[in-house]
Formats: sequence, C-alpha cells, structure tokens
Amino acid sequence: MRTGKNDISGWLVRPAGGPAWAVLAVVLAASAVHAGRVTSGGGMDNAIVVRAARAWLADGSPYDDPHFLYFPSAVLAAAPQASLPPEVLRVLVPCAVTALLALGWACALRLHRVPLGSRLAVLGLTGLAVGFAPFGHLVRLGNWTVTAAVALPLALLLADRRRWTAAGAVIGAAMALKPLLAPVLLLFLFAGRWRALATAVLVPALACGAAALAMPDPAGFVTRTLPFLLHGDDGFVRLYEASPAAVLPRLGVPGVLAQGLAVVAAGAGVLCAYVRWRRAGPGPLRLSETGAGLMLSAFLVSRPSYDHYLLVALPLLLAGLPYAGSVARGAWFWIALVPQVPGLTWPWLESERRRAFKDAFTLCVLAVTVAWRSRAGAADAGDHARARPEPEPAPVPATPF
Repeated sequence: MRTGKNDISGWLVRPAGGPAWAVLAVVLAASAVHAGRVTSGGGMDNAIVVRAARAWLADGSPYDDPHFLYFPSAVLAAAPQASLPPEVLRVLVPCAVTALLALGWACALRLHRVPLGSRLAVLGLTGLAVGFAPFGHLVRLGNWTVTAAVALPLALLLADRRRWTAAGAVIGAAMALKPLLAPVLLLFLFAGRWRALATAVLVPALACGAAALAMPDPAGFVTRTLPFLLHGDDGFVRLYEASPAAVLPRLGVPGVLAQGLAVVAAGAGVLCAYVRWRRAGPGPLRLSETGAGLMLSAFLVSRPSYDHYLLVALPLLLAGLPYAGSVARGAWFWIALVPQVPGLTWPWLESERRRAFKDAFTLCVLAVTVAWRSRAGAADAGDHARARPEPEPAPVPATPF
C-alpha cells in the first residue's frame, strides 16, 4: 500500500496500544454477554436450526418448520447442539459468533496485508461492534450467516495466495451450512479457475446428498424451502427484508415491477463486478471489491435479505481503507452506514418493523458505491500490491491509539 505525506495509511497500520486492545476486549465481551442475557437457546435463528436437528433426531423432518432455510447438511452440523441444554447454548453461541466475526475481520485484514496488531485492526472491529447495528443483531440472533462472514474473506485470502482450489473448498463448505455464498461461484468463473469452481460445487453437493439420505424426506429442501425462498410468502419475515423487491411494495410499488427493478439492479451489479475484475491487475482490492460486489448484487434480489447479510461484504471493504482509491475512501461508503448507527432515531422509522427501509438504503448505496468503483481504470485500480506484498512496517513503540 502506498502512503503519501498527508495519507492516513501509515497511521492505520502502526501498532495499536494496550488501551485500545482493552477497549476492544470489553466491547466484544459486553456484546456476547448482553446477547446471552436477552436471548435463550443461543439466539432465535440458531434455535431454528437446533430445533430442526432435534426433529431429525426424533425421526421427524427438519423441513416441517418453514423457517428452516438450510441444506440437509446443516442439520447434521447442528446435531451436536441438539444435545446441549439451553443454558449452555445461550452462553456458547454468542461467544462463538463473536469469535467468528473477529476471525473474519482478521482474514480481511490479512488479505489487504494489514498487520493484525495495527490500529485499523483494533479500531475497525471496535467500530463494527459499537457503531454498526447488524453486528449486534447477528450476535443476538446466532444466525449462521456468520459462517459466510468468515468463509468469504478466508477464501479470498487463499485465492490471493494462489490457493484457488482451497478457496473453492472453503466456499463449498460454507455453502453446505448455508447457501449464502453461491454468488461467489461467479468469481471463480471470472478468474477461469475451473478446478476451484468444481470443488466449490462438489463439496456442498456431496455433503447435502449424503445428509439427505439420512432424512425422512430427502427432497424437503427442494419441495418446501425453495418455494419459500422464491416467493417469500411470509408476512412476518417480509417486514424485515432489506431487498428492494421486498421494500418497494411496502411503498406502493407493484410487486412485479419491484421484482423486475431488483433483478435489473442485481444484473447491473454483477456486470460491474465483472468489469472490476477485468480492469485491474492482481491485488487485494480486486478480489475484495469483486467479491463484495457480487454479494451485494445478490442481496438486492434475494429473498429473504436481512441487515446482518451486510457483514459478509462490509469488513472486506473496510479492511481496504489504507489503500488510496478503495471503496472505503469514498464519502458514500460512510454515508451508507449512517442509518446503521445504533441509537440514532429516524422520523417515521422508529418502529423495529420499519427498520428494513434503513437497511435497504444501506444495501442499495453500498451496492451502487461498489459498482461505481468498477469504473476505475487499471491505472487507478487501487491495487498497489500488484507485485509481492510490501514488508510490514517495523515495530514502533505502542501509543494509546
């Protein structure tokens, strides 16, 4: 990464002091403890998966619950939790989700060659935990979106190190738990990494096929879950969806038109992600911004699409802050995040059931911002690590911040 006389990059990558680490530890601990106190069974969303596993262990079908939206392999993955009492899960799950989010942030930092002991490492994770509401929502819900939030930066880190097949295996494993990262398959297609693409497809296919044979209704995901995902026929869930396809009808736009607009926007986003990939040399921003662009484009049209899905893409973009020309250096990146600051009250949007409008604003502005970034030419691609990664700065005496 290049730094100029007035650039903040040098300050961001220098080691953080002990007080900053202490604040981060307190913030993460407080988030996990609070989640454990206000939830039961490890969070509402985790409880759905655990109930599905318990139903399967009792010779029932996990797909009897229409809110179980996972592949059969997720049932087997959740089976160990089914034997634990709620008192243990309410402590274990929030801690595990918090730790996994921190791990995903660490992978995003290393993708961008940012030292894990740097100020950006500490302040960035602290900012996500304190100033980004979906972080707390994900911890309290115990949603398995956290697997994608770890897998995507890890896979891109492996790809950056030319371990594409391993990256495909990571994406495939995450999809076996929750099929959220399916859009990333296009990245392997863009890069012409056919072995990685095959691995990413075969891992969940084999895992799901083997798990389905142990289910009383092997085709339950296809016959029950897919129709739910395609139509979003759930009045309660629809209130919390952030995609334009769900939000625009609440403003009076006909459903067919809203869906069409969302599809067009998603298609444009995928095209911009392809342009971003084609117009830049090797480097961390090429991978992170293409991957984030694909995921944000999918969230524009997917049903459902929740606020905590943003944690799959946002850390990848934020970790690129030291690079001149990165998405995180633009004003619109930060404008998009304003509605997600906890404690801010917005007129007519005070109700929890109306927060989807704020989430939709953040999603749409981030998607447009990343897509607009694709217009940058190769000379301004921001991939300052076109050659080998620069050596990390020599240790300097730690300062409070």
